[in-house]
Amino acid sequence: MRTLDAVVLEAPIFADLDAQYAEQLAGCSRTVGFEAGETLFREGDPADVFYVLRRGRVALELFVPGRGPITIETADEGEVVGWSWLFPPHTWHFDARAVTPIRAVAVNGVCIREKCDGDPALGYELMRRFSSVLLDRLNATQVRLADLYGGSHGR
Repeated sequence: MRTLDAVVLEAPIFADLDAQYAEQLAGCSRTVGFEAGETLFREGDPADVFYVLRRGRVALELFVPGRGPITIETADEGEVVGWSWLFPPHTWHFDARAVTPIRAVAVNGVCIREKCDGDPALGYELMRRFSSVLLDRLNATQVRLADLYGGSHGR
């Protein structure tokens, strides 16, 4: 049986992460599952966790008045879902819904933020890695909204 730190290190975002940091992440982690159609989190709710997907697909959705929810992006096995735990005010910016059954590692954001406060090098490392996730999600949102409203993808 694999340890949680080994599972966390399998995610591309944590490739080559120092083993001591992986252990700290694992110390704040547990395994979870969701059925297809189940909500992982909702926009505006407290963001106190992130998920490392081991199996399944998650849709990140944005509610558009007059249109309902639109899928901004999907995340698959090996990807991380959730970055809002890292940035105040620690609330979700999207909804996340399981498209297929999900198996994941849930990392407690409050726990890992406390560890980052005690170890600024860990905090920097996670900020650096999650910033790329944030930029990818923002770019996907821009493209999706441009498609939705007939705008262009560039200037």
